[in-house]
Amino acid sequence: MSTAPHGILLVDKAPDRTSHDVVARARWLLGTKKVGHAGTLDPMATGLLILGIGQGTRLLTHLVGLDKTYTATIRLGQATTTDDREGEALGEAVDATGLAAEHIEQVLETLRGDIQQVPSTVSAIKVNGQRAYARARAGEDVELAARPVRISRFEITARRTDGPYLDLDAVVDVSSGTYVRALARDLGAALGVGGHLTELRRTGIGPFDVADGVHVPARGEGDDVELPLRGLGETAAAVLPTLAVAEPSARDLRHGKFVKLGKSPHELGEYEQVAALDAAGQLVAVVSPESAERWRPVLVIAPEALQPPSA
Repeated sequence: MSTAPHGILLVDKAPDRTSHDVVARARWLLGTKKVGHAGTLDPMATGLLILGIGQGTRLLTHLVGLDKTYTATIRLGQATTTDDREGEALGEAVDATGLAAEHIEQVLETLRGDIQQVPSTVSAIKVNGQRAYARARAGEDVELAARPVRISRFEITARRTDGPYLDLDAVVDVSSGTYVRALARDLGAALGVGGHLTELRRTGIGPFDVADGVHVPARGEGDDVELPLRGLGETAAAVLPTLAVAEPSARDLRHGKFVKLGKSPHELGEYEQVAALDAAGQLVAVVSPESAERWRPVLVIAPEALQPPSA
């Protein structure tokens, strides 16, 4: 009998596929229902998705809030109902080709750092129990509250004209929860010409790079592809400080017991949670300091996941 897979799968999502389609396909190919994600991408977007498989789904909570990096193309000269190319045009196109680089840079500066951002109306944010996009598509006027986000980088890498439009290629580093579509909208609005997103690719999530992502084939493209899973210990060590634990402590942690690990929280910085790894580098638990050297397990990995994931 085959063993259920456990691990983390880095995916490079193709365009015009929903993130949920990719998750469903991964379930089929890996032969398990237990597949989750650490944040979706719009169908038009491409790039990095992080999937948790089996016990890997329990680690997703530590990956969801990581910063993201995107490359994007912003079209100035037209706003749309969805803030991207899939929406309907709002008003007539405006000639944006004469916008000076210096003027654009002045506006970009106001969109960097810690800002208050109003999410796109067609976002997945819930309003009174319903997704904002569902309310908007039903014809409701949806007003979303601004929320704090951090834009660490918003740089223009190229510009070109297309009729009355000015297309800007950009690289952005943002905190979790930021809408790049909303950045395109706000840039265009501040410049007085309107703007929307025409291309979006997520190239990084925290320490994870899209170059390490794999293609998950759509239905009909082949059912014999192998999807390489990253180990939970390797993944946890990339986002959390680590502690090596001997087998007696590992056994206690697996049973949900408090343990003394010989390290105080001060020796590990200001982290509230730490990955406890066994001698083989496999994740036993995520632990939190209770006092001095006493640690409490807040996430325990089941013994069946403590094995090298299938490649």
